[in-house]
Amino acid sequence: MADPKETTARPSRLWRIVLVVSLALNLAVVGVVGGALVSGRFKDGPPSRIDFGLGPVARAMSPDDRREIGRALRQDRSLRSHDFSGQMAAMTAALRADPYQPAALESLLEDHATRLSQVQARARLAVLDRIAAMSPDDRSSFADRLDAELQRERPARERRSGD
Repeated sequence: MADPKETTARPSRLWRIVLVVSLALNLAVVGVVGGALVSGRFKDGPPSRIDFGLGPVARAMSPDDRREIGRALRQDRSLRSHDFSGQMAAMTAALRADPYQPAALESLLEDHATRLSQVQARARLAVLDRIAAMSPDDRSSFADRLDAELQRERPARERRSGD
C-alpha cells in the first residue's frame, strides 16, 4: 500500500515547480521589455510605455519627457553591461537540469530580481532628474496630467495587466 505522505508530497513539489517556472517567465517578460527599452531598440522616439513600477507618473509624462528619460537610460553604462540573454540561457539550463536543483534557479531569479530593481532605481532617478529640469509651468502641467491620470477610469483589461 502506498504511503499517504508520499502521494501528498508529489503534488506539492509539482506546484512548486510550476510556480517557479511561472515566476521565471514573468521575470523574463519584464526583463525583455526593460532590456529593449534600455538597449535603445525604441530608437529616439518616445517609448510607448516607460513604467518601471511608476504607474500613473510614467503615463502622465509627455512624449518629450519619455523620450529624454529613455535616452538617459540608454546612455547609462551600468544598464548596458547586463548580459540578459546569457542570464535567460542560464535559467533555461537550470530548468532543464536533471536532477533539477531549485537552489540554482532560485539564485538566478534572485540575481534577475536584483537587476530589475537596479533598473527601476535608475528609471526613478531619471524621472526625478527630468522633473527637476522642468519649468514651474511644465511641472504644473505635469501635475494636471497626473491628476487626470489618477481620475481616469481604466478598462478592466488594463487594470489586470498592471499597466
